[in-house]
Amino acid sequence: MAEAHPVGFQWVVEAKNRGAKIIHVDPRFTRTSALAHTYLPVRAGADIAFLGGVVNYILSNEKDFREYVLAYTNASMIVSDDFLDTEDLDGLFSGFNPETNTYDQSSWMYAGLEGEAAEPDPDTASAQQHESHGPPLPADVRRDPTLQDPHCVYQVLKRHYARYTPEVVERLCGVPEKQFLEVCEAWTANSGRERTTALVYSVGWTQHSVGVQYIRTGAIIQLLLGNMGRPGGGVMALRGHASIQGSTDIPTLFNLLPGYLPMPHFQKHETFQKWVDDIRHPGQKGFWANAESYAVSLLKAYFGDAATAGNDWGYDWMPRLTGDHGTYQQVLDMIDGKIKGYFLLGQNPAVGSAHGRAQRLGLANLDWLVVRDLFMIESATFWKNGPEVATGEMSPEDCKTEVFFMPAASHAEKEGTFTQTQRMLQWREKAVDPPGDARSELWFFYHLGLLLKERLAGSTRTRDQALLNLTWDYGSSEEPDGEAVLKEINGYDLTTGKLLSSFGEMKADGTTSGGCWIYTGVFKDGVNQANRRKPGAAQNYVAPEWGWAWPANRRTLYNRASADPDGKPWSERKKYVWWDEAAGEWTGDDVPDFEKTKPPSYRPPAGASGVAAIAGDDPFIMQGDGKGWLYVPSGLIDGPMPTHYEPAESGVRNPLYGQQANPTRKTYDRSDNPTNPSPPERHSEIFPYVFSTSRLTEHHTAGGMSRQLAYLSELQPEMFVEVSPELAAERGLEHTGWAHIITARAAIEAKVLVTDRLRPLRIEGRVVHQLWMPYHWGSEGLVTGDSANDLIGITLDPNVLIQESKVGTCDIRPGRRPTGHDLLRFVQGYRDRAGLTADHHTPIVTASPSYSASDSASEEPADGE
Repeated sequence: MAEAHPVGFQWVVEAKNRGAKIIHVDPRFTRTSALAHTYLPVRAGADIAFLGGVVNYILSNEKDFREYVLAYTNASMIVSDDFLDTEDLDGLFSGFNPETNTYDQSSWMYAGLEGEAAEPDPDTASAQQHESHGPPLPADVRRDPTLQDPHCVYQVLKRHYARYTPEVVERLCGVPEKQFLEVCEAWTANSGRERTTALVYSVGWTQHSVGVQYIRTGAIIQLLLGNMGRPGGGVMALRGHASIQGSTDIPTLFNLLPGYLPMPHFQKHETFQKWVDDIRHPGQKGFWANAESYAVSLLKAYFGDAATAGNDWGYDWMPRLTGDHGTYQQVLDMIDGKIKGYFLLGQNPAVGSAHGRAQRLGLANLDWLVVRDLFMIESATFWKNGPEVATGEMSPEDCKTEVFFMPAASHAEKEGTFTQTQRMLQWREKAVDPPGDARSELWFFYHLGLLLKERLAGSTRTRDQALLNLTWDYGSSEEPDGEAVLKEINGYDLTTGKLLSSFGEMKADGTTSGGCWIYTGVFKDGVNQANRRKPGAAQNYVAPEWGWAWPANRRTLYNRASADPDGKPWSERKKYVWWDEAAGEWTGDDVPDFEKTKPPSYRPPAGASGVAAIAGDDPFIMQGDGKGWLYVPSGLIDGPMPTHYEPAESGVRNPLYGQQANPTRKTYDRSDNPTNPSPPERHSEIFPYVFSTSRLTEHHTAGGMSRQLAYLSELQPEMFVEVSPELAAERGLEHTGWAHIITARAAIEAKVLVTDRLRPLRIEGRVVHQLWMPYHWGSEGLVTGDSANDLIGITLDPNVLIQESKVGTCDIRPGRRPTGHDLLRFVQGYRDRAGLTADHHTPIVTASPSYSASDSASEEPADGE
């Protein structure tokens, strides 16, 4: 955090100075480690084993916050008798289909509800579309408040993590048992009525083939200890840069619409009503029951007066999902000639995305490419000086792609908002005009839209009507008005022209508009709430008048959980939001994340649905049952509970199960995307070391901005690789000398930094060496170097289709890498020795042969329904 988020880390330092204990777990000793009380080195890719050990410690020692767990989680709910765990099936859950590498989730459901399971779609990352509300669940679920039923979630969880003992954690992670127990004791001692602990992770935690389950394990711990929805607790995701949160709220993701509404699917959502019902799930409890209001208001914001009840609010103009449209599928489709043109906006995949060679070969096989950036980046110049030009795989004269470079304005040269880690929108003013022809994204797309509308004017073709009907009024000046865009996002009462104050005012009858329902209120009372900068000393410690946080300016989500089931604070010390009996309303230091006048004693009447079905002690109001989920009965693609799988590339045989890696991981089994062999495959010793990548404070992401700045380039002038003294001795590496690092995809070179920041770990009785590299270099800028991302293959988490880029296997050798065609021969030699022939297929299912698909997969109902 100190390395990649130094501004935010100041608050960690402040908390430390006030007595907070800081624990840092990381494969590498970093600037964060230097300021932490405790640092634990851990094997890259083994985080679930570590966190699972914490879960086991909590449950086996009954350290959970029992009253919180009983009232606010699904611990008491009874799971189907048909459910079989990884402990029963050698690393697989029940319902696995080895022909499709997917799960039928019926047996994961609660008892009596086996027919209600969702049907996730791995191609469209459908699990991500449940991220803010969970899949549907009926309200009537069997429970055991004593938590003694062997099929209740609490006992299922306890059995699942029983084998994650401190000894096993040491074997898998390399963390000494004594140190691990110190962390467990500190975490549990600092949680409960009087104290809370925060879990903070950076974006790299998601970049694993089980990345979603990493975060799930952390959430399970925080729920068990009562740290969710309470001040000083929670799970905080540190985003990659200033507005990554904003880019998922109003998404750049292919499968989501603003406010986490799912993108319609061409087969599942033929009509507007089918789409809306698939979001709100009629009969479901929670605020997603109002999804039709959010959806209609979005379409009214898009299409204005052209969106009417008679045309389903313009629903037929919306694009549809037809399969995997993720960035990695797209680049492979480029290689295969399926994509003709591409826009790159503030992205630099030629060096910034996994498998750089594939990225560059894909970009070279387009008809046209538009690159908008501050500087001439590698994704604009790959055709003339990329690595493939040097190897002869690409020729500047023969590259078919016509590249159009459009200079972009920087954040200081345009107005608008950032939405940062805390879900907070902060308005920024324009400081200076952009140089020359550089323009903001708002200017670019506004004027592009005008040109397209002019070009298509008068067209009667169905495909053109969506663009022709888009509302496009953002001021009369050359530069569109950023506040006009934010107002459109906030939404209007179309009968009065007034700006909406909350998403509760949105209606499904077409009388309101709103470009992102969770942002409604950012222009409450006609005031740009994101532009508020009231000093902290002039308001309470929550600082509600600094910027604006979605939803409804709540700074802590699900803060109903900061009070007990009766609405009283868990303790005076941790008082945050509570029920004021005299006033008949919820009050506190933050905006209550609950209906303001719904008392704790409220119980929904029989047959209630939607908001009315939320009981007065259901704090997780966006979930299908109002509870925090220790166990996910439906929705996630790879399992109801996190379990330890080895990374897709590992030199270690999974010590827990026959199943080596995530059996549902998304793979692209192609000869141009080879995967290094892992046990039980032969030849894993060809790539004997583990590598990981991350950021330096002195550079920004792939370096497109920072490598152009002299003072930053001077601070970190060269690509380098960190190795331990022991690894340096083993491989003959010299400090400040050259080394080259090899995988089945590429070989790159870097200067050597021999340091004890990396320690050899003893895993399963043998020494495992890890090395580390920054990923900020490429062929453009004041300082240049090879890209670490060239080493990485394309294997994805199945839930959200993010790449496994934080762990892989490699070899490292002293000296500089070969050049020209010799480099291709060199890498091919490694592939040959590793058995990675053109017809090689990495095994996905490695569980014991005695496992039978018929034992695991749910039986087909007689009627086939």
